[in-house]
Amino acid sequence: MLSVELHTHSSLSHDGRDPVDHLLEQASSVGLDALAVTDHDEIDASLDAVEQAPDYGLVGIPGMEITTAAGHVLALGVREAVPADLPFDETLDRIHDQNGIAVIPHPFQSSRHGVAAHISTEALASADAIEVYNSRLLTGRANRKAERFAVEHGLPMTAGSDAHIAEMVGQAVTQVDADGRSARSILDAVAAGRTSVVGRRTPWHISFRQAAGGAKRRIRRAIGDLL
Repeated sequence: MLSVELHTHSSLSHDGRDPVDHLLEQASSVGLDALAVTDHDEIDASLDAVEQAPDYGLVGIPGMEITTAAGHVLALGVREAVPADLPFDETLDRIHDQNGIAVIPHPFQSSRHGVAAHISTEALASADAIEVYNSRLLTGRANRKAERFAVEHGLPMTAGSDAHIAEMVGQAVTQVDADGRSARSILDAVAAGRTSVVGRRTPWHISFRQAAGGAKRRIRRAIGDLL
């Protein structure tokens, strides 16, 4: 079993704070085996993390969090950015064209761009896996709904910290029964459903701090773009 963090954000994300080396240091310090940096509509930092990961004793998994017309989708295993704002089904096709897998994060949290409110049950069930534990939760209701959906439709389940600061990397981990210690082996095992999830709630004050920090960074970048 490998302990894998599949949902993190670096400073390249519009709402992330830390560079990839900080994320890698944290992943190594908490005993993870693999890390995916999944920035919003950006892939460069993730590819950088893949290159640096062996220096930290980690497997780096390339990926990104894509803003589709319906909401957010994690693209894992891709090495070229998938454009934002495409229809949900086309986004999945683009991911699969790169031999990646599509994981739906926080699908039932509409306030965080979950897709479930905007697509059919059949479309949601066409994903490769469902994130059933996102550590940035308030009540846990949306996580439980995601888990029920995954069970009812026979979909593989993942967890993710959704960390926007390095300290939260590893709050939610996907345990993967992979055939080997490589990104491809891990993703194949996830798609095959050989996973279990372990998660802890991100403390509320840190969730609020991450959200507030992200809002400030978005404003600063927007002002910078105007100048």
